[in-house]
Amino acid sequence: MMFLYLLNLLFIQTHIMIADFSNSYPIESWNITNDVVMGGLSNSSMSLTSDGYAVFSGDVSTKNNGGFAMTRHTESINFDKSHSKIVLKVKGDGKKYQFRIKSNIYQRYWYIQTFNTTGEWEEITLLLNDFYPSFRGRKLDIANFSSENIEEIALLIGNKKDESFKLLIDSIKIY
Repeated sequence: MMFLYLLNLLFIQTHIMIADFSNSYPIESWNITNDVVMGGLSNSSMSLTSDGYAVFSGDVSTKNNGGFAMTRHTESINFDKSHSKIVLKVKGDGKKYQFRIKSNIYQRYWYIQTFNTTGEWEEITLLLNDFYPSFRGRKLDIANFSSENIEEIALLIGNKKDESFKLLIDSIKIY
């Protein structure tokens, strides 16, 4: 019996919970940044459902050179090299989104990965070393993410077209 217990411990991946929206999560810690900062007309919100999920939803407009909606959260998350991926449990709307991270809140660029949603509940796995640096939609000529800390995370939609969107989020974890 002890052997099975030790074997189980060996194969269980430990994780760091970044956001678990089912446990009275403070949704007000997520801030909205839409394209209105550059004259755009997109709008979005981040709220909690009675079922314990976060909902990032709104309308993206390409009018006035706009075209994105983003919600962001600042939190210091430290981990070691054994943690190699972020796992999002989401239910999307068939649209493409970006998950963004910063290792320093004062850096102007983000590390980005895109993911597609199916309209069903799913776990999206994003390898940390696949996050590439980008500033205002342009890929930068510097190394991919390699830090052992994250200070800010964000979800963004900006598919270069007018569209409504709705993304339900159950949890965000680092493994």
